[in-house]
Amino acid sequence: MKGACGRFQWTTAIELLGHLSIRLYVSDRIDSLALLRALIAIDRGERHVCAVVRVPTVEEEDARRSHRERQRLVRERTGHINRIKGLLFAQGIRGIEPKRRRTRIDFGKLTTAEGRPLAERLRRELEREYQRLELVQSQLRIVEKERDTADAQDPAVERKRELLCALQGVGGASAAILAREVFARPFASRPQLGSYLGLTPSAYDSGSTTRCQGISKAGNSWARRVLIEVAWLWRKYQPGSPLSHWYARKTADQSPRIRRIMLIALARKLAISLWRYVETGLVPDGAVMAKTTPHMAAAT
Repeated sequence: MKGACGRFQWTTAIELLGHLSIRLYVSDRIDSLALLRALIAIDRGERHVCAVVRVPTVEEEDARRSHRERQRLVRERTGHINRIKGLLFAQGIRGIEPKRRRTRIDFGKLTTAEGRPLAERLRRELEREYQRLELVQSQLRIVEKERDTADAQDPAVERKRELLCALQGVGGASAAILAREVFARPFASRPQLGSYLGLTPSAYDSGSTTRCQGISKAGNSWARRVLIEVAWLWRKYQPGSPLSHWYARKTADQSPRIRRIMLIALARKLAISLWRYVETGLVPDGAVMAKTTPHMAAAT
């Protein structure tokens, strides 16, 4: 509602031209009246006056808690692992993998590069850090199990998640995020889907200069990052699909920068194919299904 910069520029330009001097006022009352006029126009059927935001339901928002919490736990796990490795590396100890669950680390048996045992307080700090890592890993297992059953109240979204999991190269975390963050919403067209993901081009048009400034990045940044990861994995696990062939053809003998740009284009094409797949059941061309689907895993 408030365009202070634009108002200043227009006022200065008019004053310089010598036509008249104006002063625009902005207040909460004026903004409220403008919003009321926009609502009245929408009620009359004028959909172009503003965009109507679809507010998710309480159930839809609650179903997203699991994969969002998992993302935070993964970051915490990475922090604990890096902390343990950093403390050990400072003592000349390498080759320790704290993430492994089968073999528990006994810090009392480790020796430094000089052949001495770890200092007492350093050993205690490492043990406490290791306990926090084990706690995060146990919570991760609980959250991942909850994630796969979080949509029991919405069978339609749960079916979309299972369809995505049935594709080779799409894991449980990616399927949950795409199904609940993206495909749970209704989209009227492919450009609308691309706009929500922020994968539509942002044009620069000023005078005789017209060029593309890249993608808009105005949509769901979280879903966009996951979709780009899925597009990267799609090339690896779906090498025979037309989308993978298209990417290979476009990036042949190209620089790493062009390959990154074309990966964004591949992500947009893949988003449209996956949207059509979960809505109509039409499998993307050349896609290979996973050997174990969620229904088969449940049966076993």
